[in-house]
Amino acid sequence: MLMTIDQNSMKTFENYESQVRSYSRSFPTVFNKAKGSKMWDIEGKEYIDFFAGAGALNYGHNNESMKQKIMDYIQEDGISHSLDMGTVARANFLERFNDVILKPRNLDYKVMFPGPTGANTVESALKIARKVTGRDTIISFTNAFHGMTLGALSVTGDSFKRKGAGISLNNTVAMPYDNYFGNNSSIEYLKRFLEDSGSGVGLPAAVILETVQGEGGINAASFEWLQEIEKLCRRYDILFIIDDVQAGCGRTGTFFSFEPARIKPDIICLSKSISGYGLPMALTLIKPEYDIWGPGEHNGTFRGNNMAFIAGAEALSYWETDEFAESIQEKANILQERFEKIVSDYPELKATARGRGLMRGIACGKGKEDYAVKICSKAFEKGLIMETAGPDDQVIKFLGALTIDKEELNKGLDILEEAFKEVVRNN
Repeated sequence: MLMTIDQNSMKTFENYESQVRSYSRSFPTVFNKAKGSKMWDIEGKEYIDFFAGAGALNYGHNNESMKQKIMDYIQEDGISHSLDMGTVARANFLERFNDVILKPRNLDYKVMFPGPTGANTVESALKIARKVTGRDTIISFTNAFHGMTLGALSVTGDSFKRKGAGISLNNTVAMPYDNYFGNNSSIEYLKRFLEDSGSGVGLPAAVILETVQGEGGINAASFEWLQEIEKLCRRYDILFIIDDVQAGCGRTGTFFSFEPARIKPDIICLSKSISGYGLPMALTLIKPEYDIWGPGEHNGTFRGNNMAFIAGAEALSYWETDEFAESIQEKANILQERFEKIVSDYPELKATARGRGLMRGIACGKGKEDYAVKICSKAFEKGLIMETAGPDDQVIKFLGALTIDKEELNKGLDILEEAFKEVVRNN
């Protein structure tokens, strides 16, 4: 049907869709086709995709091997919807995930399918932490983003999104993320609150964090800071939750973003690219001793997306050797160098390059925040899809597919440099 409409059909979304839509405002065209790291609109204009479904398409659009597996499964009348009933597709994914991801990393977790979204896995993580400990408070961090449902919003920092809840968001305390105070350690701040019986902060059930904050502005925690957080959790018998919804599945260079820090969270939240193909799917990984759910205590209709299991099992093929991770690092080095050059070329922006792996951004400095939106808009005009991040939309954010080739990566970065030049020099 999309093949028969014209660009005026943007009015269709304005006329019939809720005002809540956002990405169609940032990228005002009607897309019709996508492959790898490219998208095309109905007029045939080509775009390089540095967005990748907000990190849900780490292996690119319409990945050929995953597409074929899904098509074969459908053709053979494979089960599509099954709640949490046993299916061959479900069993195969579980076995593959254990053999390819968990065992080689010496990790032991029970796999929970909480529902199809990142918010679903966060909600289940908060619930099981409270159930295990008998405590109700959760410690989260400044500029965190964990989802849009009430529990996930309660541990999210953004005031605009929190206000949308319409009610008080209780039983959580926000602490300063790494480098929130500049060079002063936020660990000492957190230690003091936990140690001091007069701090007003009771012993929490859990600490939840992103090792690299995505929506919060591509803030990357140091490995030392993450290690200190884990030590505090162990000292006070607090469960440690890593939200790897956006930073996981290879985004930062290793399958789990926390691997280089050599920590072992009690609970891990995964979604976005875990299905490999952009199909809805989420996992909550729970250390076996904390898996104390009663049957059906946390359930949902769409915990059995078998086509996601099929694609997700195939996606794990990328992680059977170290070759894929090495290729991510090679492209991450290119991205870092190009971002640092842009920062150097435009000192008037007081910008900084930040992030890790292929989760990176350029943050425009104080008083220059609006440049990020203008630059991403100009880049889109020139055929590059990028979004902004941060509390003031001040960060130009790269989330391109991990499978993007170096030629496409550099071509997209050339477009970004052109956008910088036009926007900054004309203001």
